[in-house]
Amino acid sequence: MRWRTLFRSDALHRLDAPGAAALAGLGLRTVLDLRTPAEADIAPSPVRGRVIHRPLLPDLQALPVPTVSELPGGGLDLSTIYRYFVDECGDNIAVAIRELTSDDAFPALVHCSAGKDRTGVVIALILAVLGVPDEVIAADYALSAIYLDPEQTPAIGQLQASTGLGAELTSALLASPPELILWVLDRVTAGAGSAEGYLRAHGLTDDALMSLRAALIV
Repeated sequence: MRWRTLFRSDALHRLDAPGAAALAGLGLRTVLDLRTPAEADIAPSPVRGRVIHRPLLPDLQALPVPTVSELPGGGLDLSTIYRYFVDECGDNIAVAIRELTSDDAFPALVHCSAGKDRTGVVIALILAVLGVPDEVIAADYALSAIYLDPEQTPAIGQLQASTGLGAELTSALLASPPELILWVLDRVTAGAGSAEGYLRAHGLTDDALMSLRAALIV
């Protein structure tokens, strides 16, 4: 893969001056925001320029104070939430990835609130299309938990306060076990033959997939 071309991140609202300068130094042409409008309202992004909002999830009416039963998948189990992503959000995933297939899309940054769930699934599918081995994709995904800080992830803070589950909720949502993303890749492959097949089934064209490879593979 081309180095310093595709980045993933949590929300960008807490960027200080050095952080903003570092981000500017990446020369980003696209910032792809996967958050719902409600999440973006909680933590507005300071980034200007080509910022594209392509929510992966429906904008739940209850946000920013949902109950546990109103979370995607109906609970705190990450495998249930990720099954919801794969089974119910495929069209939105393909629409988001399509934004990265134009000739001038890269360097690009993809982010949501925590940077590991919606962003993790989107990045995992892109890497799979590029031919990155599953175990490498899983290892990259597993790095997420090292960097997450619940005090800096406002959507998690909102859920902590509104559900009354506090640290229990944080612990559940901040995990990033490598086997979880391997399960996602296995489910995609079982249902569509490959990550490519999954994205094609949800509307991404062969030309778009070819553009993605051309941009990201040396």
